[in-house]
Amino acid sequence: MRHTTLLSGIICLLCLLAACGDSHFMTDASYRSRVERDFQQKKTLMPQGDLFTIFDTSLSDYEREALEFLYAYMPLADIADYSGEFHLMNVRASRQAADEMPWGKRIPEDIFRHFVLPVRVNNEHLDSARVVFYKELKDRVKTLSLQDAILEVNHWCHEKAIYTPSDARTSSPLATVRTAYGRCGEESTFLVAALRSVGIPARQVYTPRWAHTDDNHAWVEAWADGKWYFLGACEPEPVLNLGWFNAPASRGMLMHTKVFGRYEGAEEVMSVTPTYTEINVIGNYAPTAKASVTVVDAGGVPVDSACVEFKLYNYAEFYTVATKYTSASGICGLTAGKGDMLVWASKDGHFGFARLSFGKQSELTVKLDKKEGDAFAIDMDIVPPSETANLPEVTPEQRAENDRRLAQEDSIRNAYTATFMTEDAARAFARRYKLDEDAVAGILVASRGNHKVICDFMTRLRSEKSKKGGIDLLQRISAKDLRDVRLEVLIDHMLSNVRTGAEYFRKYVRNPRVSNEMLTPYKAFFRKVVSKEDAEAYVAQPMKLVEWVAGNIRVDKHCNLGGDPISPEGVWRTRLADAHSRDIFFVSMARSMGIPARIDEVTGKVQLMKEEGALDVDLDCKDTVFMEELVPQKGRLVAEYSPVKSLDDPKYYSHFTLSKVTPQGRLQLLSYDEGDLDMGSGTTWSSLLKKGTVLDAGDYLLVTGTRLASGGVLSRLTEFSINPGQTTRLELVMRESKDEVQVIGSFNSESLFTPLQAENSEQSLLEACGRGYFVVGILGVNQEPTNHALRDIAAFKAGLEKWGRKMVLLFPNEAQYKKFRPDEFPGLPSTIIYGIDTSGIAAQIAEAMKLRHKETLPVFIIADTFNRVVFVSQGYTIGLGEQLMKTVEGL
Repeated sequence: MRHTTLLSGIICLLCLLAACGDSHFMTDASYRSRVERDFQQKKTLMPQGDLFTIFDTSLSDYEREALEFLYAYMPLADIADYSGEFHLMNVRASRQAADEMPWGKRIPEDIFRHFVLPVRVNNEHLDSARVVFYKELKDRVKTLSLQDAILEVNHWCHEKAIYTPSDARTSSPLATVRTAYGRCGEESTFLVAALRSVGIPARQVYTPRWAHTDDNHAWVEAWADGKWYFLGACEPEPVLNLGWFNAPASRGMLMHTKVFGRYEGAEEVMSVTPTYTEINVIGNYAPTAKASVTVVDAGGVPVDSACVEFKLYNYAEFYTVATKYTSASGICGLTAGKGDMLVWASKDGHFGFARLSFGKQSELTVKLDKKEGDAFAIDMDIVPPSETANLPEVTPEQRAENDRRLAQEDSIRNAYTATFMTEDAARAFARRYKLDEDAVAGILVASRGNHKVICDFMTRLRSEKSKKGGIDLLQRISAKDLRDVRLEVLIDHMLSNVRTGAEYFRKYVRNPRVSNEMLTPYKAFFRKVVSKEDAEAYVAQPMKLVEWVAGNIRVDKHCNLGGDPISPEGVWRTRLADAHSRDIFFVSMARSMGIPARIDEVTGKVQLMKEEGALDVDLDCKDTVFMEELVPQKGRLVAEYSPVKSLDDPKYYSHFTLSKVTPQGRLQLLSYDEGDLDMGSGTTWSSLLKKGTVLDAGDYLLVTGTRLASGGVLSRLTEFSINPGQTTRLELVMRESKDEVQVIGSFNSESLFTPLQAENSEQSLLEACGRGYFVVGILGVNQEPTNHALRDIAAFKAGLEKWGRKMVLLFPNEAQYKKFRPDEFPGLPSTIIYGIDTSGIAAQIAEAMKLRHKETLPVFIIADTFNRVVFVSQGYTIGLGEQLMKTVEGL
């Protein structure tokens, strides 16, 4: 018996070893063979450096195949900037989750391959989140059903982070946890990483831009028992397929997701790249229609391989949400939501465009009848899809339990954020180390969970010169950098040698931030790998550095698709990069030698900075380049503007944009300072075009747009030329709706609520507001749509206060009120009365205005004491403040 038991144990062990050592990661031999070919091609592409040494180590068949799959399709940044051991760690961790989680064996191989194994979600910096998260989550979810596990992971994520807008660079999942908040792209990256860590297939879904309002959004789809379900990241709901964005998504026109590698699923393929397959999942959210586009030349002959861009109006530009290329017969197609897009086709410097109404037009012909120098001004009305959302049922018991959990999770997260540096503590720290008190307080509070790193750096600043320099460095980098920068990075950039004027040194030499890359200690690296003789030659003649980069760094536009920028060190090792990473590399290399350089934020040009101004450099030119040849010809643009109602000074991105028409006939947006759009700052007509701005000679497109309350847009497209040494004058036109303000419903102005300052004594809206018009809003505290609405209202504080009427903002209950932090919304009008909806005003509005989804917040109405409603807005709307002003000025 003893021998039988021993033998059985040995057999089991051998079976386990066989399973671990000899099983295939990809059982489909033909797919495995294709991955092997793609892997070998990737190796051939990158012969420079020791990038594939992990394959020389002892690996099981499963590990080797999984690594080959990852390496075959991962962006170059993931090969250049992360070790093979890092990727092997993630392979082993994903397999451990599959073995130990109860659903692991039920997940199909192809779903696991594309939606569990990859550590990359989008363009975030990678970290060891998979291992860290698994340790925290495995016992919490292992006894649950797969659907319940998805919900539970999202509750855990809500314990860690909530939504806060920030810049476009995507933080890593662990950085999001350390910060305790993130924008939607970071929250969804975080949730996908958490789900994958416990073996649950997940993917980030995003709408590149909304059709009915400005902005975009990202969320998560998770796979359970053969179906994909969606959920709002870090915004737990009681059931799946429910989020604040159900209604906006039903008005969407395109939803994408990037699937790592060659994907052969059922969804419509948007594009196939060497690193990912982009698929269209709009059908999961909204009614759709398919349309075909035929591109013809000026003579009506179909054009092969024409570039066709499908564009949505958003942030005052026509933004490309999908790019297709025509077949030999000049045709391509797209499935989208039932609304309007602009179709822009181009080839060989010729272009043409037309509006396409999906659901109304199944075919469209675009003629390439325009070229350089063809001026035009065209009005175009854009209509978005209508709302069609159907929300899943949630019982009162489910909602109450979910609310209870949300409150508990808020307390857990708040206990953690209470450990962050307060302003008083930061000021005390500054006094202790004799640092600028105001500057240090701002920096340390902004650094949140990274404050210990920043404090450590500051304590190393001893002399007065180093203190000023160190504080200046911290003020140059972004707020997000403060939250995730490493100590070695700050030390590295403080050791820069001064070789130029003080201001240029601070901006363009010591400053480590070039574009949207993760900050690294590249200056010390380049001091080691670049010889002293070469460095001195580059400093003496910076164009020699331009020539070296142009001649030695190969550019491949496909090598890093889907990844964050390759680090400067990674570009040096591989001598291969996408153009953007190459540009960052050049600027970083120049700064490491004390040569002032930058990437211009408006045009994206790489420039050397001289006392006499910026000098453009051409990193694509392989021949000797002389500085005189790089000075572009320039002209000037001046635009006249006649103010319309409620709009004295149109804002860039809100009301107008400028794009340069490239030699290929495509559009390149000029990225002027957006400031804080929610608060109304940034570039405006008066600051940019009233007195004129200098532009490179060439052709441009001015787009203006008036967003209507319905979500529609009255746009104008104006094409013009800038000629060398001349001033171009044109008119900036903001089209207006001719419709009068109309009564659209009724509402009882004697409805009761409890003002916060009234000590629980109910009061009618009529008593609180007096006779005349007033605004009522029902808020969803800490929800993204409400946050946007309040910032939009704050941007129009002066106009709303001048109007003089009351705005009653109500919380659904006292618990919601206690979660509200008014200091997060500075500048709200003084005419606001806060209260609690104790008598069902929200329900009355929903019933009177026939709102389809009564629980979707926020809701705003403009009504009067004759019980007439003239404006209503529900849910996610960018530009609410402006819409309110347009309405009240028309009363």
